[in-house]
Amino acid sequence: MIEHIELFFKSIFIDNMVFAVFLGMCSYLAVSKKVATAVGLGAAVIFVLAITVPLNWLLDQYLLQPGALKWLGPEFADYDLGFLSFIMFIATIATMVQLVEIVVEKFSPSLYNSLGIFLPLIAVNCAILGGSLFMQSREIETLGLALNYGFSSGIGWFLAILAIAAIREKIRYSNVPAPLRGLGITFIITGLMGIGFLSFGGMLTGGDEEGEPSTEPTVQVEQVKTEDLSEFNSTQHENVAENTKTVD
Repeated sequence: MIEHIELFFKSIFIDNMVFAVFLGMCSYLAVSKKVATAVGLGAAVIFVLAITVPLNWLLDQYLLQPGALKWLGPEFADYDLGFLSFIMFIATIATMVQLVEIVVEKFSPSLYNSLGIFLPLIAVNCAILGGSLFMQSREIETLGLALNYGFSSGIGWFLAILAIAAIREKIRYSNVPAPLRGLGITFIITGLMGIGFLSFGGMLTGGDEEGEPSTEPTVQVEQVKTEDLSEFNSTQHENVAENTKTVD
């Protein structure tokens, strides 16, 4: 349970697709002029990531990894189809994006028109493919963790585009210097937001059981100090006795 919670918050804040690895920046900058449009695209990205990352995890575990085909028989145990990772991942992503496009066009034509070409371009959004590739490189062990990673990565991208869209709507009425208007001030705000998101890294630092100091060295030190003090006291008593005899 702790592993799921840590992965959830780490994927949203610390390993944010936009602020940490700069993936999906084209859509992030182009579709963040209005909050309503940003919400629609962010929700679509969450859905696509939450579906494609677990599906690609299954493909990776039971088809692409070295020895993944052993479930077909011992003669297939030595096969390695890892070179097909990009093709299989992109095929899965393209299929799910087409499904999202059909659903959005059916139930929200206004959102479909406002998103325009950027809705089908989710298929080539590097943040979507990056989620599957990071899932593969980080060796996520279970399907539940893969689902968690895809969903939380989508939430992180959604929060990023929603925040910048809200800010860009407000700064329209601000007196921004002429050289910084447009993408200039947007990049500056993005950098400041990235610093804010990365600052959440402190919430994941905790005590390490293996790194906890042991009490045994302290006991030994205390014993050594006690022995030295006893020897010192006995020496002082002897010196005092000798000085007394000398005086007498």
